[in-house]
Amino acid sequence: MKDLQQRAAMCEIGRRLWQRNLVGATEGNLSLRLNTRQILCTPAGTSLGHLKPDELVVIDNHGNPVGEGKPSTEIKLHLRMYAKRADCMAVVHAHPPTATGFALAGEEIPDNLLPESAYVLGSVAIVPFAMPGTEEVPDAIESLLEDHKTFLISHHGAAVMGKDIVDAYNRMETLERIAKVILVAKLLDGPRPMPDRAFDHMLKVALNGSLD
Repeated sequence: MKDLQQRAAMCEIGRRLWQRNLVGATEGNLSLRLNTRQILCTPAGTSLGHLKPDELVVIDNHGNPVGEGKPSTEIKLHLRMYAKRADCMAVVHAHPPTATGFALAGEEIPDNLLPESAYVLGSVAIVPFAMPGTEEVPDAIESLLEDHKTFLISHHGAAVMGKDIVDAYNRMETLERIAKVILVAKLLDGPRPMPDRAFDHMLKVALNGSLD
């Protein structure tokens, strides 16, 4: 029953990403830990908005399929996150338009502008360019994994980790919303940081849980 629930949850998250324009066509990929040895992930070449539970692929910790199906080529990124962060239980990689625009421009998304930045996103890391679908991507992100849970991947998109698939999705949706708000602020007088005392308090609260 748990496996069926996890598959259904992943399909629902895929639909939400697609409906909210955080992915399009066959972009993006999802995964979650089933146990210490196996990971459930989305298949290659499939729209996240139209996933079916039986299409999802089970792989081992090295990316080898357990049964039928072919995982996304970007599963290498997911595997590196799981290997380096024991508290990471799910990964969402998507192409949210505004946040990806920030990644394309090399623009940071500061964590001291909005409360959700500090509480939900944490410090957003900018990952140097790496060839999609290759080991370059996990190699580029590895040094950033210990201190971050939200990543803008140069000329590529965004990736987030979570304590479960819903938590990871919420982080991705929050990333795009905050990017839109900052972009609007840039069109006005520019974004202004919140007071230091407020930001320091939020950091202390956020640090109480590594992925909360």
